[in-house]
Amino acid sequence: MSRVAKMPVKIPAGVQVSTEGGNLVVKGAKASLSRALPPNVAIDVKDGVATISEQTLKTNAMVGGTIRALMNNMVEGVTKGFERKLQLVGVGYRASVVANKHVNLQVGLSHPVEHPIPAGISVECPTQTDIVIKGADKHAVGQLAAQLRSYRPPEPYKGKGVRYSDEKVSLKEAKKK
Repeated sequence: MSRVAKMPVKIPAGVQVSTEGGNLVVKGAKASLSRALPPNVAIDVKDGVATISEQTLKTNAMVGGTIRALMNNMVEGVTKGFERKLQLVGVGYRASVVANKHVNLQVGLSHPVEHPIPAGISVECPTQTDIVIKGADKHAVGQLAAQLRSYRPPEPYKGKGVRYSDEKVSLKEAKKK
């Protein structure tokens, strides 16, 4: 087993970790998350610490840090939650949220884009050019941010498009005559 997989996951007060029918279930104040476990993987919870053990060498590839990282993300998600910020850069580019059901994007296309918001995720638009995505599931938050960015990724000449707030876009020099 890898060194990462051997590290225990600290479980804060108010969070319950259990394995039910081959699924890892983490319940906390903000949400409840569930994920399927590979066969022959056991999770032991004692004194506020969860450890992972494998029963065969074949499962070593999956246990080698992956399950531990997923469990750690689930514990962090039900306690603090995850957040991803997007910025729209461009003249006339704007976003709005309609009843927390879908995001309206106007990003230079001939039509406005309506992207549905999955369950368990909340989206806010503090300004017309900022989007804040929040949720307990790290994968779902990141996936929604990537899908919204894919409608108009930042282009390298003017920098227009949908970008992550911490993303650095290096601009290319224009063609010279």
